[in-house]
Amino acid sequence: MSIENIKDYYGRVLQTSSDLKTDACCTPEAPPAHIRAALALVHPDVKARYYGCGLIAPEKLEGLNILDLGCGSGQDAYVLAHLAGPKGRVTGIDMTERQIAEARKHEDYHAQAFGFPRANTRFEHGYIEDLRSADIGPDTQDVIISNCVLNLSPDKPKVLAEAFRVLKTGGEFYFSDIYADRRLPAAWRDDPVLLGECLGGALYWNDFLQMAKQAGFADPRLVSSRPLQINDTIRMLTGQARFFSATYRLFKLKDLEPSCEDHGQAVIYEGGIAGAQDLFVLDGHHRIEAGRIFPVCGNTFRMLQETRFAPHFRFIGDFSKHYGIFPGCGTNIPFTDGSVASAAAACC
Repeated sequence: MSIENIKDYYGRVLQTSSDLKTDACCTPEAPPAHIRAALALVHPDVKARYYGCGLIAPEKLEGLNILDLGCGSGQDAYVLAHLAGPKGRVTGIDMTERQIAEARKHEDYHAQAFGFPRANTRFEHGYIEDLRSADIGPDTQDVIISNCVLNLSPDKPKVLAEAFRVLKTGGEFYFSDIYADRRLPAAWRDDPVLLGECLGGALYWNDFLQMAKQAGFADPRLVSSRPLQINDTIRMLTGQARFFSATYRLFKLKDLEPSCEDHGQAVIYEGGIAGAQDLFVLDGHHRIEAGRIFPVCGNTFRMLQETRFAPHFRFIGDFSKHYGIFPGCGTNIPFTDGSVASAAAACC
């Protein structure tokens, strides 16, 4: 995998998102109103250099330190800066000098457009595998986001390890990327088009899960996914391999359990999160309506109680009792005598 090929593809070959040959970086859902409002304030020149049509923005970012891995010309970073508010701070890092130069040109413009007394952004040329080079220290970031960038890295385990290192305890890595249904031929990582289109470096999904756990993110949560639409020219190169765009959230929490364990716990969402007043979506299995008692496993309980989401929930139960695997997540014995019926419940 050639870093120079990636720089060339994103710095010279691509001029706008219309030059892409797949919809890998696109998010089909319309963003919520508060994100649309922030997007409307982004400088037109920044939008013109944006190589995608999606945006990655988790909930509740006010006042946080946020890191954007592979920020490009800064569109996502500036939207995040607006959501973080004047007391928040957004750092963008990218390996393409032309993209960083474009992002830096518009810092004062966005501060004024947002009504902030000063810019709350900084943009650094560097590599997401080595965040020390951008002067990003350990335990300093509340949230890390990344939009279709991890697949471009030649050292994905290092990216995940660096994300874990710089996150505060209770922080999260929230990102979208491309995954394959199988391990791909190594030669694809040297094809400039397949690599630039985010396919050549796509991880087999199960390899990604193992990498994330080895980096310290014990319980990766899949938020959403969709199959990619690939044109005929690219399909001739990729054959029967299937590709998916997926958004994951990885929490930095110590001693999460390796499975979904049932401790008789539940939560009640009390609302109050912008864009999620009536429904909070933790991941694809946890769509938590406001006001309802929602049973959860121990890991989910901690992902809400020990993170920035805690003020918006009531918590029922503790860890004093254990009832086995959480219903719907399997059984705590690998066999059955025919007397145990599987429970129908939300799987963690």
